[in-house]
Amino acid sequence: MIDLKFLRENPEIVKENIKKKFQDHKLPMVDEVIELDAKARQVKSEADELRASRNKLSKQIGALMGQGKKEEAEEVKKQVSNNAVRLSELEVQEKELNDKVREIMMVIPNIIDPSVPIGKDDSCNVEIEKFGEPVVPDYEIKYHADIMESFDGIDLDAAGKVAGNGFYYLMGDIARLHSAVLAYARDFMIDRGFTYCIPPYMIRSAVVDGVMSFDEMDSMMYKIEGEDLYLIGTSEHSMIGKFINTINDEEKLPYTLTSYSPCFRKEKGAHGIEERGVYRIHQFEKQEMIVVCKPEEAWDWYNKMWKNTVDLFRSLDIPVRTLECCSGDLADLKVKSCDVEAWSPRQKKYFEVGSCSNLGDAQARRLKIRVKGKNGEKYFANTLNNTVVAPPRMLIAFLENNVNEDGSVNIPKALQPYMGGKTILVPNKGKNGK
Repeated sequence: MIDLKFLRENPEIVKENIKKKFQDHKLPMVDEVIELDAKARQVKSEADELRASRNKLSKQIGALMGQGKKEEAEEVKKQVSNNAVRLSELEVQEKELNDKVREIMMVIPNIIDPSVPIGKDDSCNVEIEKFGEPVVPDYEIKYHADIMESFDGIDLDAAGKVAGNGFYYLMGDIARLHSAVLAYARDFMIDRGFTYCIPPYMIRSAVVDGVMSFDEMDSMMYKIEGEDLYLIGTSEHSMIGKFINTINDEEKLPYTLTSYSPCFRKEKGAHGIEERGVYRIHQFEKQEMIVVCKPEEAWDWYNKMWKNTVDLFRSLDIPVRTLECCSGDLADLKVKSCDVEAWSPRQKKYFEVGSCSNLGDAQARRLKIRVKGKNGEKYFANTLNNTVVAPPRMLIAFLENNVNEDGSVNIPKALQPYMGGKTILVPNKGKNGK
């Protein structure tokens, strides 16, 4: 959510930003907000005058009563009573107007950074840099579910009977590999100075409204029936929510946290949910990182955060690239975002495994996450988030880039301590037909 004062003073900049995000249907909202805000401020001004008058008249009544001028005091009381009725009406109007202003402001997109490429959808995203040499071996790379099945490592049929499409059972070495990646990612981020955290897996609607757009909420979040609770789609939501309604000492910033959590997503309208495999699923686990910092530090942290993900993937022998998200592919709260994509030797292309975002003060403004400076001045913090690793997709990249011609899978040195010292995984002979 952008600053209302900024919108009021720079309506053309806000409109141009809306156009850059290809959301022209929102253009009338800018003028509507300005009109509603003017009415709200006018109503507030009248209400403030009546409150001041009430205090003045109350003192006048006391003075008149002290002078024995009862009739004059009664006339003033009538005026106070009439003013009270009007004040009550104004207070209702003010709340209604402010609520409407906030409702519209919640859907007006954040101002994107000037460096963001302009484009309508993800087809206009721009490659930034490649890390590692993408290799296509001279032998066939099997589909990731088939590789997992060769280790007796996945049971989609049983999961379908228990929970439906978009769920899975991981078993044996594949399940261990899944947990090893998460444990390694946890320690990787701790070694980089982040504080480890396990957050709540459910959040209230006030936090949901603060961390994401309504469109995202509708397509992602599972609501707990009969309660003001939602299952998290990513631990970023509850991690940023940790700071709701807080005033933080400037010298304690930045807060750098890395969190583990399961994640739950409806994947509404997503293609491929019926596909066999674990690329797009309703339930998965993830290691996340978030930063709450001063505005002037946000861009340094943005670059550090996506580099952390790149470094982690490269330490596991997985080639990756970074991709700049264009204006039309940015969620409304984001100032700038880049995706980290891993190489798929089977598909001979890259696919998304993480996303790093700078949200400016949009989430902080919604959640009232403020900072108290040395001079006592208060301002909104900046928030950033980034995926460290999400093992279902990470497992796809890991297996495809580390599988050998005989079906065995190499375990990179960095991951070996988390796999009981194993250097290689050998598939089940029955599955391989050997």
